[in-house]
Amino acid sequence: MKTKFLLIVTLVAASISFGFQSTTSEEISYKCLIQLTNYGGEGAYVVLSLLNDQGEYVETLSVHGDDEDWYEDLPAWYEFYPPNKEKIDGMAGASISSGGRKVASLKVDASLINAGYKLRFETAVEDQDYHEKDLEIDLTEEVAGQRLKGNGYIRYVQLIKK
Repeated sequence: MKTKFLLIVTLVAASISFGFQSTTSEEISYKCLIQLTNYGGEGAYVVLSLLNDQGEYVETLSVHGDDEDWYEDLPAWYEFYPPNKEKIDGMAGASISSGGRKVASLKVDASLINAGYKLRFETAVEDQDYHEKDLEIDLTEEVAGQRLKGNGYIRYVQLIKK
């Protein structure tokens, strides 16, 4: 009887150690501060997308600009945008005014960190330039906390790990 009890305890302990590991993925949350330059003109449309290691769109994480009539002014992203124009999960509200700033909340699957994925910030302003890669960031652990400079309307972006 004592041997049977020890065998059961050993099997339960082994199951706890090896058999009950979580299979769900973990998400990492970031607060994303977007600061624009003082460019003048209408509010900028800013789209934040997740790209895979081949540079292909995987997901739209955030859209700043709620008038769909202007989405065609972001042609690279618009080509990825669903043909039936279903609602975007990451809708973040109005466009960002010249010199303005916005904060977006992002959730990224932890398995994508340091795996070749990128965050792309695209910007466009009515009757002005379009910047397909205003800012592109390798999705690594090191980007959190840094101020990353843009090439167009974005002065900088800062990701803060929550």
